[in-house]
Amino acid sequence: MDFFPPVNLNPMQSEAIARGLYALAKSDGVHEREAALVASFFDEVGGGAQAMAELERRAPITPEELAALLPEDEQRRLFIKTAILLVWADGEVTPQEGQLLQDYARVFHLDPKVLEQLDTEVKEYLLSQLAHVQNTEATRLVAQKLKL
Repeated sequence: MDFFPPVNLNPMQSEAIARGLYALAKSDGVHEREAALVASFFDEVGGGAQAMAELERRAPITPEELAALLPEDEQRRLFIKTAILLVWADGEVTPQEGQLLQDYARVFHLDPKVLEQLDTEVKEYLLSQLAHVQNTEATRLVAQKLKL
C-alpha cells in the first residue's frame, strides 16, 4: 500500500492544502522543519518560492474553507496524513496543533477511528524511515515518543 497514493488535485486544491498546512504550522509558531515540509509540498504541486512567499502573507485558511475546497474523501485523507506528518516535524505535537488538527477532522466529518488509523499509519511510516538505523535504543525511544 502506498503511503501517499495518487490523488487528483487542481491548482486551487493544491494551494488550499498548502494554506491549511501553513495554518497548522503557524498555530504555534512556524518551526524550520514545518516550513520546509510546506514548501516542499507546495513546490511539488507547482507552487514554487514566490507562491510560498504569497502564501505566508495570506490569512490562514479556515477548516470550513478547506473542507469546501476538498470535497472528496481521498483529498481530505491526503491533507490529514500530511498534516499529521507536519505536526510531528519538530518532534512535538503542541495543544494548538492538536486542536486545529481536530478541527480539520471535525469539518471533514472524519470518524475518530479513521483519524486514529491515519495517525497510526503516519507514525508507522515515520518509524519505518528508521529501519536502517543500527542504534536500536534510539529507535525504541522514537517509537515510545510516537506512542507505538
